[in-house]
Amino acid sequence: MVVNRLLSITAMAAAGLWALGQPASAELKYSNNSGGYVEIYGQFNPAIISVDDGQQTETNLLDNDLSRSRVGLRLMQPIGSNTFGFRFETGLGFPNSTEVSQFGSNYSGWTRADLRHVDFWLEGNWGKLSAGQGSMVADGAAETDLSYVGTALYSYTVDANAGFLIRDTAGALSGPALANAVDNLDGSRRGRIRYDTPDFNGFSAGAAWGKNVLSSADDADYYDIGLFYGQEIGSAAFNASLAYQVRDNAGAERSDVLGAASVLLGNGLSFTVAGGTRDDDAAGASDPSYYYAKIGYENEWLAWGKTGFGVHYYDGEDFNVTGSSTKGWGIGAVQKVERLNTDIYLTYQEYEYEDAAASYQDLTTVVLGARWRF
Repeated sequence: MVVNRLLSITAMAAAGLWALGQPASAELKYSNNSGGYVEIYGQFNPAIISVDDGQQTETNLLDNDLSRSRVGLRLMQPIGSNTFGFRFETGLGFPNSTEVSQFGSNYSGWTRADLRHVDFWLEGNWGKLSAGQGSMVADGAAETDLSYVGTALYSYTVDANAGFLIRDTAGALSGPALANAVDNLDGSRRGRIRYDTPDFNGFSAGAAWGKNVLSSADDADYYDIGLFYGQEIGSAAFNASLAYQVRDNAGAERSDVLGAASVLLGNGLSFTVAGGTRDDDAAGASDPSYYYAKIGYENEWLAWGKTGFGVHYYDGEDFNVTGSSTKGWGIGAVQKVERLNTDIYLTYQEYEYEDAAASYQDLTTVVLGARWRF
């Protein structure tokens, strides 16, 4: 087992280092004579992640769950005045940042849960109709973000350390895992049927119904609706999202209202906010809520490409148990290396958790990573 884990980490590191050593290549895109094309794409995102729970520090080289390593294929084909599309995309099953905690690692390798898209659609001036494994309407609605530093800092703040437990002041790991204390309530990918309207002066809307076809243990129905806006106003850009989603599990409903807005000014400054609230009918469940804010700045000081900086803040209530509170802040930088089609990023984040059961130590995380796309 230990040997397999070491081999997996070594393979991931070698792939990441090979990627960073290659120049950006031409698109892997193949066109036909009727206006259609097939495109192969993907990315590697290795990161060195160091987590300090107040008593011990653990450092690992892992695939960063912020944007997992993946490969995909996209097909587009005009059919009269419409366009048919197909997308297949899967994660690569590298040792992932969500699979590590103070108790060790639980690397799963590739499983069917790594299937991200097996998605068909038809679109035209009437809108877009999609079917298959893919994004529900609320997927990304809490993560609308125009800042370049959003590559490394965004509203879900615990991608790099979700499995780590919060340690109390007596030294025991009695607190929740960060994944249970922090959430942005964003939507998900499901086997679904989805409709999106055309754009009307920057506004669009969508609705979807789906099932978790990748898990036999989940028989709930999922449905959601969303409203989206995007517009350029002079030298500034503004995007906003608002969504309502429901999970119906044999009549026990859990519903979320969530949204985000982001503005990028012509001078490089950006401002992003997000928030959401949940109403859960399950016995004993809490009804959590949160808000999030970020200020970013970007410019092209270096010949390599764009540089982005940012600082963000998260405040959540009742995510673990009723009466609990989670606060976090972070700072980060992202540097584009155009020649390699790579984003290099460095972040520092700190988390503070409170509930009535005990007093807890702060947890901090430092991440140094690089995302290479092809």
